Amino acid sequence: MENINGGEGKREVISLGIGDPTAHSCFHTTDAAKEAVVESLLLDKFNGYSPTTGLPAARKAIANYLSRDLPYDLSPEDVYVTAGCTQAIETAVSILAKSNCNILLPRPGFPTYALCAAFRKVEVRYYDLVPDRNWQVNLKDIENLADQNTIAIVIINPGNPCGNVYSYEHLEERWLIPGWRLGWFVINDPNCTFKSHKIIELINKYGNICGGPATFIQAAVPKIIESTKEDFFMNTLKMLKKNSDICHERILEIPCINLPYKTQGSMFVMVKLNTTLLQDISDDVDFCYKLAKEESVILLPGSAPIQ
Repeated sequence: MENINGGEGKREVISLGIGDPTAHSCFHTTDAAKEAVVESLLLDKFNGYSPTTGLPAARKAIANYLSRDLPYDLSPEDVYVTAGCTQAIETAVSILAKSNCNILLPRPGFPTYALCAAFRKVEVRYYDLVPDRNWQVNLKDIENLADQNTIAIVIINPGNPCGNVYSYEHLEERWLIPGWRLGWFVINDPNCTFKSHKIIELINKYGNICGGPATFIQAAVPKIIESTKEDFFMNTLKMLKKNSDICHERILEIPCINLPYKTQGSMFVMVKLNTTLLQDISDDVDFCYKLAKEESVILLPGSAPIQ
């Protein structure tokens, strides 16, 4: 049993600072997903390299799946299979980067965008999310920050780490397999703007530098999408909602913590800490450190994902 406290008062560590659902025993992927991967591996046909943009069958399956909720059909050529979302972010930032450019990021927000931007020497400009308005974007920030050198505005929906949802048409489904490192990003380019500026050509070339996920994982994608029943997603969402409701109720009972808005669509919740009601606590980092040391409960400081 992992523990932080020494001596007789040992406690099991309760880690609430990681966004990996598989760390908790109540979340499992489907048997269909596992069987699809085993089947593709046993076929002995997918041990070699895949095309850098992804296996054609996987790209087609993803395009068809995403097209279900769109007024138009995506083409397989619009889909690029990546080694998880991190590679998708890195690819997008790298392709768009140019001299003296900047990118607008939400604050609070997911830190990987800023890390990728810094690596490509892209200036980061933060626009604020307003907590008492369901973490909506401060549009005045966008107007003041954007200029002719702005290459992208990042919008995360459902919000991470705030848990907000900007509209009812949001991502509800997840397969709970982050460790398989399978992701994708999709080009929405009906006016061929990216093609005319050779962005598509650059994406294809960039794929030769950084490889995608394992070939046999990609080969399993069509069957995973086809065989996963809707009740898997509904049961997962039901469990997440139940846990979110419990978390919300308990937080309301804690005087020093304020919840600006109830989480709507995320595995995270962002709260406001009132340090004036606490003794010997200087800020959120200090609070999280002492909570881990004294109670073996690990939280992620709110300032950590901001920049």
